[in-house]
Amino acid sequence: MDSYDIPESTPSASSRPEDYFVGATPLQKRLESVRKQTSFIPTPPRRKIPQCSQLQEDVDPQKVAFLLHKQWTLYSLTPLYKFSYSNLKQYSRLLNAFIVAEKQKGLAVEVGEDFNIKVIFSTLLGMKGTQRDPEAFLVQILSKSQLPSENREGKVLWTGWFCCIFGDSLLETVSEDFTCLPLFLANGAESNTAIIGTWFQKTFDCYFSPLAINAFNLSWMAAMWTACKVDHYVGTTEFLWSVPCSPQSLDISYAIHPEDAKALWDSIHKTPGEVTQEEVDLFMDCLYSHFHRHFKIHLSATRLVRVSTSVASAHTDGKIKILCHKYLIGVLAYLTELAVFQIE
Repeated sequence: MDSYDIPESTPSASSRPEDYFVGATPLQKRLESVRKQTSFIPTPPRRKIPQCSQLQEDVDPQKVAFLLHKQWTLYSLTPLYKFSYSNLKQYSRLLNAFIVAEKQKGLAVEVGEDFNIKVIFSTLLGMKGTQRDPEAFLVQILSKSQLPSENREGKVLWTGWFCCIFGDSLLETVSEDFTCLPLFLANGAESNTAIIGTWFQKTFDCYFSPLAINAFNLSWMAAMWTACKVDHYVGTTEFLWSVPCSPQSLDISYAIHPEDAKALWDSIHKTPGEVTQEEVDLFMDCLYSHFHRHFKIHLSATRLVRVSTSVASAHTDGKIKILCHKYLIGVLAYLTELAVFQIE
């Protein structure tokens, strides 16, 4: 079972990401005009089942392995102004200096007692849905070895990556001065995420916003990921519902053997290569009916807060863990869609 426990080191109120990622930037104001011209975009009645992208074959396998099986916190991100891939080394130096300066001010930056850290920007070539998508890139904070004779880098203290998978709807609304990477994923101390987010906002006139996943979209994830063919299952298919009650909420966990979940989906699924809204609703209704038949509990009266499959697991508070290399691009494509919708 995936754990989404709160880290032991809870940052102070002044270091929470939401305290930094506020206020409308000039770009946010410019996007407002686009938003006013855009009517509400309903959820598509059908989506393609996630597939492995041919472009993904160009991604460094070691980097892909590094991204899998980690819990990432999701954010949406407005386009970066005057960002240049040719300046990644310069950005590394500038962000490194910014973090050290913030630490010296006494702010909550979790890089240890000393300032012996290294910031690395690197591209994730091939991490895209189409050739038009901008290249994804990775940012890491590492501790540097204290031994002069030691050339290896120390442990990774914080990691974040920026990507855009099938982001055509956003790419069409901005000028060439902007780089659209609407999906940001972070792993590490929240205080570090806040400091790094502040630097990006000041440097590239962008705006971060936490990306939650509501129960409706979790249902879509459950259906799409169950529909995926995996070489081997890594665990049960599990759902977690929250029951609002006093004095504290009650959680209901429902675990299903993945082959049984796939068999249920196959009995419902009618459109090759696609998932429809009707199929998602029917899939969830079948689960509700089965649970009610055995436990006399109406899950439809509760709130779905987590979905775990062999492809990925996701929590309503914006936490995700990607488990299957084959469907990495497919998972990111849906998350990009949610991020773009939040921006628009």
